[in-house]
Amino acid sequence: MELAYYSDYAVRLVNTEEPARNKDSLTSVEAVRELFGEASQMARRATDSDVTRFRSVRTRLRAVFTAADEGEHTQAVDLLNSLLLEFPVSPQISGHDFLDDEGHPRWHMHLADHPSNATAGFAAIAAMGLAFHLTEFGADRLGLCQAPPCRNAYLDTSTNRSRRYCSDRCATRANVAAYRARKRLEAERTDETGLTAENNQESTTPADR
Repeated sequence: MELAYYSDYAVRLVNTEEPARNKDSLTSVEAVRELFGEASQMARRATDSDVTRFRSVRTRLRAVFTAADEGEHTQAVDLLNSLLLEFPVSPQISGHDFLDDEGHPRWHMHLADHPSNATAGFAAIAAMGLAFHLTEFGADRLGLCQAPPCRNAYLDTSTNRSRRYCSDRCATRANVAAYRARKRLEAERTDETGLTAENNQESTTPADR
């Protein structure tokens, strides 16, 4: 498994909450387990206590994305470093599920399951994955969706650093809203121009006509 893959753990956790919509899907141990995926051993260790712990980590990860989105890159790094220190990883070389044409393992780095609890394991993987993404592509590649009220986190992998939305759906919604706003402004300007012309015409004396 490529280390870059693990950055998605952070995105998935952050996006279990939509603060502007007052929505939170992280309300049960089942929701915690779903974040790991079906094949994870850590998911089976999750308990009800992990719901509260996961929410705490989620808040800290969102703070990383928020700082990066606002251009506070040093702050984003400091916040992420605090997570890395609190939740260290155990890297291992692995070859499972990846074989070359001759049947030999394709060796790659893998982050081993954390021995203490489900939250520590997930937080370690999410923080390390996000750290690899940040150092590889830059802090400005961590963003929050610009389509109100959505503020979902995303990782910008575009070639020109142009991503502003978490999904095509939000991009379309934002574009439609911008189009309608332009049309309203154009209509208002037309009305004002017409009213001004009418006023000017009424103020002209007969001798001037």
